Amino acid sequence: MLCTTHIMYQRSIIAPSHKILSYVSSSKSKYFRTNYKILTRQLPLSQNTETAVVSHLGLILEACSDGSLLQQGRQVHAQFILNGLCNKNNATFNARILGMYVFCGSFKDAMNMFFRFDLNTTMPWNRMIRVFAKMGWFKYSLLFYFKMLSFGTLPDKYSFPCVIKACGALNNVRLGRLVHDTIRLLGLEFDVFVGSSLVKLYAESHCIGDARCLFDKLSHRDCVLWNVMLNGYVICGESENAIRVFKEMRTSENKPNSVTFAGILSACATEAMIDLGTQLHGSVIHFGLEFDSLVANTLLALYSKCGQLSDAVKLFELMPQIDLVTWNGMIAGHVQNRFMDEASDLFHMMLSSGVKPDSITFSSFLPSVTESTSLRQGYVLNGMHNDALEMFRWLLHEKNKFSPNAVTLASVFPACSSLAALKLGKELHGNILKNGLDKRCHVGSAITDMYSKCGRLDLAHKTFGRVSEKDAVCWNTMIISCSQNGKPEEAINFFRQMSMEGIKHDCVSISGALSACANLPALSYGKEIHCFMIKGVFSSDIFAESSLIDMYAKCGSLEHAQIVFDMMQGKNEVAWNSIIAAYGSHGCLKDSLAHFHKMLENEIQPDHVTFLAIISACGHAGQVAYGIHYFRCMTEEYGIPAHLEHYACMVDLYGRAGHLNEAFETINSMPFPPDAGVWGTLLGACRVHGNVELAEVASRHLFHLEPQNSGYYVLLSNIHADAGEWGNALKIRKMMKERGVQKFVLLNGPAVAHVTVIVIIVRNQASGINTIIGIRCLLKTFKGRSFKDKSLLLFHQLFVLGVGRMTNITH
Repeated sequence: MLCTTHIMYQRSIIAPSHKILSYVSSSKSKYFRTNYKILTRQLPLSQNTETAVVSHLGLILEACSDGSLLQQGRQVHAQFILNGLCNKNNATFNARILGMYVFCGSFKDAMNMFFRFDLNTTMPWNRMIRVFAKMGWFKYSLLFYFKMLSFGTLPDKYSFPCVIKACGALNNVRLGRLVHDTIRLLGLEFDVFVGSSLVKLYAESHCIGDARCLFDKLSHRDCVLWNVMLNGYVICGESENAIRVFKEMRTSENKPNSVTFAGILSACATEAMIDLGTQLHGSVIHFGLEFDSLVANTLLALYSKCGQLSDAVKLFELMPQIDLVTWNGMIAGHVQNRFMDEASDLFHMMLSSGVKPDSITFSSFLPSVTESTSLRQGYVLNGMHNDALEMFRWLLHEKNKFSPNAVTLASVFPACSSLAALKLGKELHGNILKNGLDKRCHVGSAITDMYSKCGRLDLAHKTFGRVSEKDAVCWNTMIISCSQNGKPEEAINFFRQMSMEGIKHDCVSISGALSACANLPALSYGKEIHCFMIKGVFSSDIFAESSLIDMYAKCGSLEHAQIVFDMMQGKNEVAWNSIIAAYGSHGCLKDSLAHFHKMLENEIQPDHVTFLAIISACGHAGQVAYGIHYFRCMTEEYGIPAHLEHYACMVDLYGRAGHLNEAFETINSMPFPPDAGVWGTLLGACRVHGNVELAEVASRHLFHLEPQNSGYYVLLSNIHADAGEWGNALKIRKMMKERGVQKFVLLNGPAVAHVTVIVIIVRNQASGINTIIGIRCLLKTFKGRSFKDKSLLLFHQLFVLGVGRMTNITH
C-alpha cells in the first residue's frame, strides 16, 4: 500500500513536469500560457517535498524565459516567495529568476534582482555573463565581466568559458589573449573546461599554433577537448594534422563520439583522401554510430564531395530517420555532381514528405542551377534557371507549404546571377522592397552580389548604399564585386573605407583586396595589405597567405611570393597549389614541377587544382608532352576525374603549340558540353595561327552561347582580315549591327600612328588560362585605304579586350 502511494505521488510530480519540458523544448508559449494555472496547481507543497517543488518550479521558470511570458514568470517568482525559497541563502534559484527576467527583456526587474545578491560572490556575475552570452549579446557579457573585475570580485572557472566564447563571437582574439593572461594568473589555465574554451578560441581564430601549444600543456584531456583540437585543424584546412590528432586520440583512453567522427570525416572529404574516409566509415559502424544523424549526414557529404554519389544514395536509403539536414545534404550532393534532374526530384520528394525547405535548401539548390547554367551556357539550362525561380514563386504563394523570411529570400538571389535572369532578380528585389527587407544586411548583400554578377555594378552600388548597418559580409561583397568586375581601384577603396567605418577585416576581405591588387597590378598596395596582415591575426591564416602568394606572382615579384611561401606554417594543398601556379604563370615549368614533387614528399595529396596549375604551366612553357603526361597522371594514377577547367587547359596547351586539330578533338571528346571559355580559347589560338576554318566552327558555337559578346565577333573579323578575306570581315561587322551587338572604341585616331605591334595577354577567369593574342598594326596592308579605315581596323583589333569573362590584361 505504501509502495503504491509513493508511486502515485511520483507520478503526480513527473506527469506535469513532462508537460512543462515539452513546452520548453518546443517553445509552445501559447499552450503554456493556457495550461499555466493547471500546472501550478499540481505543485507538491508539503514541507518534506522541497526538492520536488524546486524542480517543478524550476522547469516552469525555464518555460517562462520568453518575452511574451513575463507575467507568468513573475507569478512563478511569487511562488518561490510563498514557498520560502527566495531568500539570500538560496542563491541558485535566485539566479534562475534573474536569468528569466533577462531572457524576457525585463531589465528593470533583472537589475532589482541583481542588486539583492551578495556581489562579492561570483554567482550573480556569472549568471549575467552566461545569460547574455546565451542570448548572443556578447558585448554585454564582456561588460559584466569587466564590471565584476572593477568591483573587486575575482572570476572563477565558471566565469571564463562564457567570456572566452564572447571574445570568439566578436572575433577579438587580442582580448581573448588578455583574458588568457588573467586565467594564467589565477591558476585556472589547466582546468579542462577553461582550457577547452581557450583552445576553441585560438583554433576558430586561425591561431592554430597557439591552440596546439595550450592543448599539449593540458594533462587531463576529455573527449570534448580532443574534438575541439581536431575540429580546429579542420577549420584551418589542415587535414593531415587533423588525422594525426585523431590517431593520437585513439591511443588515449578517450573513445571517439559522433562529434569526433563528424570532424575527421569532414577532413577526409577530398578525392585524394576518399580511401581513408571509407576506412573511417567502417570504424563508425564498429562504434555503432552509423545512424547517428550528425555522422550520417557527414558521411553523405563525404561521398558526395568525392564523386561517389551511388554510395551516398545507398546510405540515404538505409537511414531510419531523414531530417531536413539530410535532405539538404542529398540535394547539395546531386547538385555538386551536376545531376540536376535528380536534385529537382529530391526537392519535390522532400516537399511531398512534409519537410519544409529552409534557407540552406535554397542556397544549395537554386544557386547550383545558376552554376550549371553558366557551365553549359545553353538556352535549355537558361530555361531550367527560370523554372527554378518559378518554383520559388510557386512556393511563395503556397502559404501552407512555405513561408519565406529574409534569410530565405536572400538565398534565392544567387539563382539570378546571370544576365538572362537579371529581370527576374529585379522582380524579386521589388518584392523585398515591398516587405521592407532591403535594408537588412544579409538581404542587401545578396542583392548586391546578384547585381554585380549580372554586370550591373551601378545597381550594386545603390543597393549597398541603402543598407543601414553594414557588416563584414556586406563590405566583402562590394570588395569582391569590384575586383571581379574590372574595378580593382574601387575594390581597394572599399577595403580602406571598411576599416575607417570600424568594421574588422577578415580573410574574405583581405583575399578580395589582394586579388584587386593583382588585377591592377599594384605591388605597393599589396605590400600595404601584407603589412596589415602581419600586424593583425591573419599572418598565420593559410588562405590569406595563399592569396598573398598569388598577388605577388601576378605583380611580377616571384621572389616575394617564394618568401611568403617559405614562412608559412602548416602548409596545406591550397598553399602548395598557389606557389605551383605562381611559377607556372611565369613560364617557370621547372620550378613548378620542383614544388609539385616537394609537395608529394611532404605527404600532401594533390587535388584537381594542383593538376590544373601544372597543366597550365606546361602550356606557358610550350611543353605539350609534359601536359599530356600530367593530365593522364591525374586521372589514371591519382583517380581524380577531369573537370571542365582541365579540358579547357588542354585546349589552351594544344592551341599555344599550334596543334589546333588536337585542340578541336579534345573539345569533341569532352564528357560534358564545352562552355564559351573553351571555344574562346580555341578561337584565340586560331587567330594566332591563322586557321580560318576552325575559327568559323568555334565562332558559331560562341555566337550561340554568348550572342551579345562583341569580342568574339571582332576576333573572327580580324581573323578574316589577316587572311585577306575583307568581304567576310565586313559581313561580320554587318552581322553585329543586325544583332544589335555593342562595341566600344578604346583608342582615338592619332594614337594609331604611334602603334607598331601590340601583344595582349588575356586571362580566362573561369579556367585560369592565359591566352596570347598578337595584334599588329596593318598600315602596310592598307596602303590604298584612308587613315580612318586603318584606325577603325585597329579599334576592332583592340576589341578583343572585351572578350567575356577575361580580365588581368597586361600590355
